[in-house]
Amino acid sequence: MFNEDWMSKFQNAWNNEPGLADALQQINFNSVIAYGFDNQDQPVGVIKVENGHVVSAGAYQGETVNWDLRASSDNWQKWAQKPPGMMGLGMAYTTGKLKFLVGDYGAMVKDPRMAGPFIKSFAVMAKI
Repeated sequence: MFNEDWMSKFQNAWNNEPGLADALQQINFNSVIAYGFDNQDQPVGVIKVENGHVVSAGAYQGETVNWDLRASSDNWQKWAQKPPGMMGLGMAYTTGKLKFLVGDYGAMVKDPRMAGPFIKSFAVMAKI
């Protein structure tokens, strides 16, 4: 998970998911999002999002990120098998199973224009 091949597939799945790419395009969402494991110093994969669509995806190479999401390999795999909803993600965050090393989870979930697509991104992961 999060290797070059996986990130490329994630980019395609993200861009082909209207509830994600198109929803974020409507709010002119631009961001650099990193994904990794909570026992590592650096994230593994990164995507660059411009106007809701992923324009590049691959291995993390020291980019400055707006979001850095971390979890154990087991939890990422579990969520890829059965994507969590808002309650599941909230519990994962409050129990420390999902960590935001960079980014403001609280502000994001309070904005429905971002919260819905965030949840949808986990459903997209399940398609990889």
